[in-house]
Amino acid sequence: MILIIDDDIAVRASLGLLLKQNGYKTKEAATPQEALQLAAQHSFELVIMDMNFSIDTTGHDGLDLLGKFKGLYPKLPVILITGWGSISLAVEGMRLGAADFITKPWSNEYLLQAVRTALSLSQEPQEETSGGLSRKKLDQQFDFGNIVGQDPQLLQILKKIGQIAPTDASVLIEGESGTGKELIAEAIHRNSLRKSQPFVKVNLGGISSTLFESEMFGHRRGAFTDAKSDRVGRFELANKGTIFLDEIGELDLNSQVKLLRVLQDRTYEVLGDSRSRKLDIRVVCATNKNLAKLVEEGKFREDLYYRINLIKVKLPSLHERPEDVPLLVQYFVSNLKKTYNHPELEVSQRALQWLKELPLPGNIRELKNLVERTVLVAERDVLQAEDFQAQAQQSPAKPGDKSLPAVGTMTLEEIEASMIKKSMDFYHNNISKVARALGLSRAALYRRLDKFNIPYDAAD
Repeated sequence: MILIIDDDIAVRASLGLLLKQNGYKTKEAATPQEALQLAAQHSFELVIMDMNFSIDTTGHDGLDLLGKFKGLYPKLPVILITGWGSISLAVEGMRLGAADFITKPWSNEYLLQAVRTALSLSQEPQEETSGGLSRKKLDQQFDFGNIVGQDPQLLQILKKIGQIAPTDASVLIEGESGTGKELIAEAIHRNSLRKSQPFVKVNLGGISSTLFESEMFGHRRGAFTDAKSDRVGRFELANKGTIFLDEIGELDLNSQVKLLRVLQDRTYEVLGDSRSRKLDIRVVCATNKNLAKLVEEGKFREDLYYRINLIKVKLPSLHERPEDVPLLVQYFVSNLKKTYNHPELEVSQRALQWLKELPLPGNIRELKNLVERTVLVAERDVLQAEDFQAQAQQSPAKPGDKSLPAVGTMTLEEIEASMIKKSMDFYHNNISKVARALGLSRAALYRRLDKFNIPYDAAD
């Protein structure tokens, strides 16, 4: 049963009718005193309450009532309703433990979505101890794709993802660079009810403030000087599905306001088109920054922070899960064996142990790059610790040294040239076999051979 609290009879009637039409039982209260009396008499699953009452339009009565509810019924989810101009009240309410907030005038679809999410999250079972979790058991229940590892911290995260994925709760993924935030976002989408709909990735760190609206909302031809044709925005592409906003901590304050309005109202307008469009999306954000600290410093809007932070997932660094390093290495090597047609490739146990103890500030991404570089330049089938150590050195190559550059000095072109040279040697300059192994057409391979001045038999 849901308790509706509002001093406006029209609002109570509207909410009551909407919820009843969608299968929910409700009770209504016009004052804080009546609401507390009803709560003592009935077992409610959710409270929807306005922040302002006619007896006190400042919202303090609403905050006081929320505090009493959370004190008496700490597990009872409360959704707040407020006007756009009073979002500061909703933010204060979120600090006090509210589950979500809705602004007037609300979208019925969005309000019902918020109700379903709050109810689902409130019924979330208690987390098992890590000892009761197993990767095999989780993989039988959920689809975690290419997320590799069985560290207890990771297992708890995967269990949490499995529990929250079917809801529409916004999720904030925090973690150092290279910890796999995008993989977690993809797993949330893949295990959600929206899995058959689009999953759209947006790197907000790569979008300037001047291009934000055009990139996110789209534009019509002629909307501004350089708008030579229509452009579909990222929100439209993600409609009905999930939008992944990576590096959200890089967003400037002006763009934050525009993003908040879209997430708040679930509507947007294409530049050059005044028609308002409805939006039905799941929002997943990621950052390697401490957003709470940015809020304190005035660099990130607190209302946006609470809007995207309904559920937080904190990823551990690779240093915190060293036992997963060998599993990750074996996974990367297994893929590279197929990519480079090198089925005999293996990694020695001593090398795996050495990699476990290697400082990797770039986390999984750095480990993956290290493994790939080592595979590219390796001269043997069983990779040893020395092979990885040579690529992990940070000093540049010495003058006159004909060996490949060390990490930090090896460009993508040098890696590509090295890979082609090794393939040419391996297949004794057989162009057809080299092209097939590298996934290139013969013409594309010839262009690269010429580009890198690698000799070949033109008659082949």
